[in-house]
Amino acid sequence: MRTSRLQLLAVAGVAVASLALTACQDGTGTRDEGASASQPVASAPSDASSQAPEESASGSGGNGSTANGSTGSGGDTAGSGESGSGGGSKGSSAGKGSAPGGSDDAPATFNPCNGSNTSVSAAPVSRPVNHMLITVKNTGSKNCDLTYYPVLRFDEMQWVPQPVEESKPQAVVTLAPGESAYAGVLLSAADGSGSGGATGKKLTVGFQGRTPNSDGGPAAIPSLPAAGVYYDSSLTVTYWQSSTDDALTY
Repeated sequence: MRTSRLQLLAVAGVAVASLALTACQDGTGTRDEGASASQPVASAPSDASSQAPEESASGSGGNGSTANGSTGSGGDTAGSGESGSGGGSKGSSAGKGSAPGGSDDAPATFNPCNGSNTSVSAAPVSRPVNHMLITVKNTGSKNCDLTYYPVLRFDEMQWVPQPVEESKPQAVVTLAPGESAYAGVLLSAADGSGSGGATGKKLTVGFQGRTPNSDGGPAAIPSLPAAGVYYDSSLTVTYWQSSTDDALTY
Protein backbone atom coordinates (compact mmCIF):
# COMPACT_ATOMS: atom_id res chain seq x y z
CA MET A 1 0.00 0.00 0.00
CA ARG A 2 2.74 2.46 0.91
CA THR A 3 4.57 1.60 -2.21
CA SER A 4 1.54 2.31 -4.36
CA ARG A 5 1.09 5.74 -2.77
CA LEU A 6 4.67 6.63 -3.35
CA GLN A 7 4.34 5.58 -6.97
CA LEU A 8 1.22 7.68 -7.39
CA LEU A 9 2.96 10.74 -5.87
CA ALA A 10 5.91 10.23 -8.15
CA VAL A 11 3.70 10.00 -11.18
CA ALA A 12 1.78 13.12 -10.10
CA GLY A 13 5.05 15.04 -9.64
CA VAL A 14 6.24 14.09 -13.08
CA ALA A 15 2.93 15.21 -14.55
CA VAL A 16 3.12 18.64 -12.85
CA ALA A 17 6.68 19.12 -14.04
CA SER A 18 5.66 18.18 -17.54
CA LEU A 19 2.81 20.69 -17.49
CA ALA A 20 5.09 23.47 -16.25
CA LEU A 21 7.67 22.69 -18.90
CA THR A 22 5.00 22.65 -21.59
CA ALA A 23 3.69 26.01 -20.45
CA CYS A 24 7.16 27.57 -20.65
CA GLN A 25 7.76 26.18 -24.11
CA ASP A 26 4.40 27.49 -25.39
CA GLY A 27 5.41 31.09 -24.49
CA THR A 28 2.64 31.56 -21.89
CA GLY A 29 2.54 31.76 -18.13
CA THR A 30 5.05 33.19 -15.72
CA ARG A 31 7.98 33.24 -18.16
CA ASP A 32 6.00 35.24 -20.74
CA GLU A 33 4.94 37.81 -18.16
CA GLY A 34 8.52 38.32 -17.13
CA ALA A 35 9.61 38.81 -20.72
CA SER A 36 6.85 41.33 -21.52
CA ALA A 37 7.66 43.34 -18.40
CA SER A 38 11.35 43.58 -19.16
CA GLN A 39 11.14 44.09 -22.96
CA PRO A 40 10.08 47.81 -23.08
CA VAL A 41 12.87 48.77 -20.72
CA ALA A 42 15.47 47.08 -22.86
CA SER A 43 14.16 48.25 -26.26
CA ALA A 44 12.99 51.80 -25.45
CA PRO A 45 15.28 54.48 -27.00
CA SER A 46 16.75 57.17 -24.80
CA ASP A 47 14.54 59.90 -26.26
CA ALA A 48 11.35 57.90 -25.68
CA SER A 49 11.60 58.48 -21.95
CA SER A 50 11.90 62.23 -22.51
CA GLN A 51 8.86 62.24 -24.78
CA ALA A 52 6.72 60.12 -22.45
CA PRO A 53 6.11 62.86 -19.83
CA GLU A 54 4.95 65.27 -22.58
CA GLU A 55 2.43 62.73 -23.86
CA SER A 56 1.18 61.90 -20.38
CA ALA A 57 1.04 65.60 -19.51
CA SER A 58 -1.30 66.19 -22.44
CA GLY A 59 -3.79 63.92 -20.72
CA SER A 60 -4.03 61.45 -23.64
CA GLY A 61 -3.57 57.69 -23.62
CA GLY A 62 -0.93 55.81 -25.53
CA ASN A 63 -2.76 55.43 -28.81
CA GLY A 64 -4.64 58.72 -28.35
CA SER A 65 -1.50 60.70 -27.69
CA THR A 66 0.19 59.16 -30.69
CA ALA A 67 -2.75 59.99 -32.90
CA ASN A 68 -3.03 63.48 -31.51
CA GLY A 69 0.67 63.95 -31.81
CA SER A 70 0.74 62.95 -35.45
CA THR A 71 -2.37 64.94 -36.22
CA GLY A 72 -1.04 67.94 -34.37
CA SER A 73 2.27 67.76 -36.13
CA GLY A 74 0.67 67.32 -39.49
CA GLY A 75 -1.80 70.07 -38.73
CA ASP A 76 0.91 72.47 -37.68
CA THR A 77 2.93 71.71 -40.76
CA ALA A 78 -0.03 72.06 -43.07
CA GLY A 79 -1.18 75.14 -41.25
CA SER A 80 2.18 76.83 -41.40
CA GLY A 81 2.57 75.88 -45.03
CA GLU A 82 -0.83 77.27 -45.98
CA SER A 83 -0.51 80.39 -43.93
CA GLY A 84 3.02 80.96 -45.16
CA SER A 85 2.31 80.44 -48.82
CA GLY A 86 -1.24 81.72 -48.70
CA GLY A 87 -0.37 84.70 -46.57
CA GLY A 88 2.70 85.41 -48.64
CA SER A 89 0.68 85.10 -51.79
CA LYS A 90 -1.94 87.49 -50.52
CA GLY A 91 0.75 89.87 -49.42
CA SER A 92 2.37 89.74 -52.83
CA SER A 93 -0.97 90.25 -54.53
CA ALA A 94 -1.73 93.21 -52.34
CA GLY A 95 1.68 94.63 -53.06
CA LYS A 96 1.27 94.15 -56.80
CA GLY A 97 -2.18 95.58 -56.61
CA SER A 98 -1.09 98.64 -54.73
CA ALA A 99 2.08 99.17 -56.71
CA PRO A 100 0.32 100.11 -59.96
CA GLY A 101 -2.09 102.30 -58.05
CA GLY A 102 0.80 103.97 -56.25
CA SER A 103 3.17 104.37 -59.22
CA ASP A 104 1.28 104.17 -62.53
CA ASP A 105 -1.73 106.23 -61.47
CA ALA A 106 0.04 108.75 -59.28
CA PRO A 107 1.76 111.86 -60.74
CA ALA A 108 5.42 111.54 -61.56
CA THR A 109 7.96 112.74 -59.03
CA PHE A 110 7.79 116.53 -58.95
CA ASN A 111 10.85 118.70 -58.46
CA PRO A 112 10.08 122.38 -59.06
CA CYS A 113 12.48 124.73 -60.76
CA ASN A 114 12.96 127.86 -58.67
CA GLY A 115 15.50 130.39 -57.54
CA SER A 116 17.50 127.78 -55.63
CA ASN A 117 18.32 125.45 -58.53
CA THR A 118 18.29 127.77 -61.57
CA SER A 119 19.83 130.94 -62.94
CA VAL A 120 17.34 133.51 -64.26
CA SER A 121 17.87 136.37 -66.67
CA ALA A 122 15.47 138.98 -68.06
CA ALA A 123 16.28 141.10 -71.11
CA PRO A 124 14.23 143.28 -73.48
CA VAL A 125 14.27 142.15 -77.12
CA SER A 126 14.10 144.19 -80.33
CA ARG A 127 11.52 141.94 -81.97
CA PRO A 128 8.67 141.83 -81.31
CA VAL A 129 8.53 145.37 -79.97
CA ASN A 130 7.88 146.06 -76.31
CA HIS A 131 8.75 142.50 -75.36
CA MET A 132 11.12 140.99 -72.84
CA LEU A 133 12.49 137.44 -72.68
CA ILE A 134 12.90 135.58 -69.38
CA THR A 135 15.37 132.70 -69.48
CA VAL A 136 15.61 130.01 -66.78
CA LYS A 137 18.56 127.59 -66.81
CA ASN A 138 18.70 124.49 -64.63
CA THR A 139 21.90 124.74 -62.59
CA GLY A 140 21.07 121.78 -60.35
CA SER A 141 22.18 118.15 -60.56
CA LYS A 142 18.77 116.67 -61.42
CA ASN A 143 15.74 117.44 -63.54
CA CYS A 144 13.37 120.19 -62.44
CA ASP A 145 9.86 121.11 -63.57
CA LEU A 146 8.50 124.49 -64.65
CA THR A 147 4.75 124.62 -64.11
CA TYR A 148 2.28 127.14 -65.51
CA TYR A 149 3.84 130.60 -65.96
CA PRO A 150 6.18 132.93 -64.05
CA VAL A 151 4.59 135.25 -61.49
CA LEU A 152 6.08 138.67 -62.19
CA ARG A 153 6.34 141.64 -59.95
CA PHE A 154 8.03 144.95 -60.79
CA ASP A 155 9.17 146.87 -57.72
CA GLU A 156 6.18 147.09 -55.34
CA MET A 157 3.37 146.62 -57.85
CA GLN A 158 0.13 145.42 -56.27
CA TRP A 159 -1.27 143.39 -59.17
CA VAL A 160 -0.20 140.23 -60.92
CA PRO A 161 0.29 140.16 -64.72
CA GLN A 162 -2.09 137.68 -66.35
CA PRO A 163 -0.91 134.83 -68.61
CA VAL A 164 -1.54 134.47 -72.31
CA GLU A 165 -3.81 131.43 -72.30
CA GLU A 166 -3.11 130.65 -75.95
CA SER A 167 0.51 129.94 -74.98
CA LYS A 168 -0.35 127.10 -72.59
CA PRO A 169 1.78 124.06 -73.57
CA GLN A 170 0.57 120.48 -73.77
CA ALA A 171 2.76 119.33 -70.89
CA VAL A 172 4.88 120.64 -68.05
CA VAL A 173 8.29 121.82 -69.19
CA THR A 174 10.99 119.65 -67.59
CA LEU A 175 14.61 120.79 -67.64
CA ALA A 176 17.55 118.44 -67.43
CA PRO A 177 20.68 119.86 -65.79
CA GLY A 178 22.06 122.58 -68.06
CA GLU A 179 18.89 123.00 -70.12
CA SER A 180 16.91 126.24 -70.40
CA ALA A 181 13.27 127.30 -70.78
CA TYR A 182 11.72 130.63 -71.63
CA ALA A 183 8.77 132.95 -71.12
CA GLY A 184 7.88 135.97 -73.19
CA VAL A 185 6.63 139.20 -71.60
CA LEU A 186 4.55 141.81 -73.36
CA LEU A 187 5.58 144.96 -71.50
CA SER A 188 3.26 147.54 -73.02
CA ALA A 189 0.78 148.02 -75.84
CA ALA A 190 2.42 148.98 -79.11
CA ASP A 191 -0.41 151.35 -79.98
CA GLY A 192 -0.22 153.16 -76.66
CA SER A 193 -3.61 151.90 -75.49
CA GLY A 194 -2.28 150.76 -72.15
CA SER A 195 -2.66 152.78 -69.00
CA GLY A 196 -0.81 153.26 -65.73
CA GLY A 197 2.63 153.21 -67.30
CA ALA A 198 5.66 152.97 -65.01
CA THR A 199 9.34 152.14 -65.16
CA GLY A 200 10.38 149.09 -63.23
CA LYS A 201 13.81 148.99 -61.63
CA LYS A 202 13.51 145.61 -59.94
CA LEU A 203 11.89 142.42 -61.17
CA THR A 204 10.92 139.45 -59.02
CA VAL A 205 10.20 136.17 -60.82
CA GLY A 206 8.08 133.77 -58.78
CA PHE A 207 7.60 130.05 -59.47
CA GLN A 208 4.46 127.98 -59.08
CA GLY A 209 4.21 124.52 -57.60
CA ARG A 210 2.25 121.42 -58.54
CA THR A 211 -1.10 123.23 -58.48
CA PRO A 212 -1.98 126.68 -59.87
CA ASN A 213 -0.95 129.61 -57.68
CA SER A 214 0.85 127.34 -55.21
CA ASP A 215 4.30 128.13 -53.90
CA GLY A 216 7.02 126.56 -56.03
CA GLY A 217 9.94 127.66 -53.88
CA PRO A 218 12.31 130.62 -53.71
CA ALA A 219 11.81 133.41 -56.21
CA ALA A 220 14.55 134.85 -58.43
CA ILE A 221 15.54 138.48 -58.91
CA PRO A 222 17.25 138.87 -62.29
CA SER A 223 19.10 142.04 -63.18
CA LEU A 224 17.38 144.69 -65.32
CA PRO A 225 18.93 147.35 -67.55
CA ALA A 226 20.18 150.35 -65.58
CA ALA A 227 17.50 152.55 -67.13
CA GLY A 228 14.80 150.15 -66.01
CA VAL A 229 11.95 148.62 -68.02
CA TYR A 230 8.81 150.45 -69.00
CA TYR A 231 5.48 148.63 -68.64
CA ASP A 232 1.77 149.47 -68.51
CA SER A 233 -1.58 147.77 -67.90
CA SER A 234 -1.06 145.61 -71.02
CA LEU A 235 1.62 143.64 -69.15
CA THR A 236 1.12 139.91 -69.80
CA VAL A 237 3.35 136.82 -69.72
CA THR A 238 3.38 133.50 -71.55
CA TYR A 239 3.47 130.05 -70.01
CA TRP A 240 6.88 128.47 -69.79
CA GLN A 241 8.12 127.34 -73.20
CA SER A 242 10.89 125.07 -74.44
CA SER A 243 12.08 127.50 -77.14
CA THR A 244 12.60 131.23 -77.55
CA ASP A 245 10.49 131.23 -80.72
CA ASP A 246 7.47 129.91 -78.87
CA ALA A 247 8.02 132.32 -75.99
CA LEU A 248 8.14 135.36 -78.28
CA THR A 249 5.25 134.38 -80.55
CA TYR A 250 2.62 136.13 -78.44
